[in-house]
Amino acid sequence: MNPIPPEAAPAQAPPRLQLTGITKRYPAVVANDGVSLTVLPGQVHAVLGENGAGKSTLMKIIYGATRPDEGQMLFDGRPVQVKNPQEARALGIAMVFQHFSLFDTLTVAENVWLGLDKGPPLAEVTRRIADKAAEYGLDIDPQRPVHTLSVGEMQRVEIIRALLTDPRVLILDEPTSVLTPQAVDKLFVVLRQLASEGCSILYISHKLHEIRELCHACTVMRGGKVTGVCDPTQESNASLSRLMIGAEPPALEHRASQVGEVVLRTRGLSLPAGDAFGVPLVSVDMEVRAGEVVGIAGISGNGQRELLYALSGEDTRAQPAMVEVAGRPAGRLAPRQRRALGLHFVPEERLGRGAVPTMGLAHNLLLTRGNALGAGGWLRMRRLQAQAQGIIQRFGVKAGGPDAPAKSLSGGNLQKFIVGREIDASPKLLIVSQPTWGVDVGAAAQIRGEILKLRDAGCAVLVVSEELDELFEICDRLHVLAKGRLSPSVPRAEASVERIGEWMSGLWHAEVQEHLARQAAGEGSHAQA
Repeated sequence: MNPIPPEAAPAQAPPRLQLTGITKRYPAVVANDGVSLTVLPGQVHAVLGENGAGKSTLMKIIYGATRPDEGQMLFDGRPVQVKNPQEARALGIAMVFQHFSLFDTLTVAENVWLGLDKGPPLAEVTRRIADKAAEYGLDIDPQRPVHTLSVGEMQRVEIIRALLTDPRVLILDEPTSVLTPQAVDKLFVVLRQLASEGCSILYISHKLHEIRELCHACTVMRGGKVTGVCDPTQESNASLSRLMIGAEPPALEHRASQVGEVVLRTRGLSLPAGDAFGVPLVSVDMEVRAGEVVGIAGISGNGQRELLYALSGEDTRAQPAMVEVAGRPAGRLAPRQRRALGLHFVPEERLGRGAVPTMGLAHNLLLTRGNALGAGGWLRMRRLQAQAQGIIQRFGVKAGGPDAPAKSLSGGNLQKFIVGREIDASPKLLIVSQPTWGVDVGAAAQIRGEILKLRDAGCAVLVVSEELDELFEICDRLHVLAKGRLSPSVPRAEASVERIGEWMSGLWHAEVQEHLARQAAGEGSHAQA
């Protein structure tokens, strides 16, 4: 389906949203420097820029979560000063943040209900959630506690909460970063329908093909300033990349590597669900060898979280022999004991699990690194800060130095720091969940390149990702996880998007049985010969 042209709006209608000279300064950086932006009624307008370009700050200003130092904002041609999100919602502005604002201990319905100003009764909100989820194909149970949801499912909650307000401007910050291709297609149907009804959509994404497919206009930012406005349908991925970062990302070199000993092995890994909404793991068998990248694809909520917890040591219920790390039974070992065996882990949740929001980057190193600890547990601050500064420089992290709080970084820059922290530790086994979630094309290429360098140096790497393109780009072998069951592995050369897509629905059993039957028939004919 082609994008719906904003010309469908009445010619005399003023712009739905117009910003002029928006400036926002922080002690370490000018996040927005004289930014101007015009969004028409019914227009899907992309805001494109590398991590730290000022996109999220600008969106927070529009939504009233941040006050600008200078500049003017017009809404439907009228000057407005949006002092807080409640005033924004009263105007008809809704926003889905990249970092979710949900209470873990409450249900989906309770979270949505709390986010609605002067909302209807909880029972009615629960019904409306179910109706909206069914209408737009955003499958979610209103009664589920948020702490039982995957990141992808949390994103669905945020999108549904925004849609329930019937917005006139909908701001989406990296809305597809943890969605499968099928779910992205469904979301685009929703967004096109909203645009056809006159809703203006501000769309932040680093996925250039999505912007070209969905958006009518694109404003490009770099270093807090607008550097250009273009029609993305007339651009290529390469030209958009050049507009955003000044160059095309370097091509990855995926050379054949020397595969070594098994570093991670699971044998019949079975675990009951940890809660009423969890996914049980059923006889998961897997090997990851030194010098290879093994990928796990799958739709969010099919046991990825449970498998990662069992491998990282957050869940120690498995029998010791069900998980082996470097030849040692590790099913009951704690995370610190597994790190001593060379296992390092990057979780999908950056703030809260991957980093402590209020702590500086240097102190966040202490979560998984102990080489700056002196005798008696004393911190060697110079060494700690030098390590943090080294990671900042090596991975191009835009931050106010080693002492900058983790929460002060953009999502993509924090991701680069966390991935860099674990890669810099020279692990024997690296397990990474969603390695390039919310990261711009240049940084994504760098992270993927560092993963391949680690593999070439003999590290065993396991990548769990919902980005099929990413898995095809860096993996040597692929599995699919569906309903807590793991498919056999397939070499990357034999994998296809169609095949992996079918396996995501758990449809590998017939194919495997057919393959085994062919093997048996071949062995039988050889025996007769």
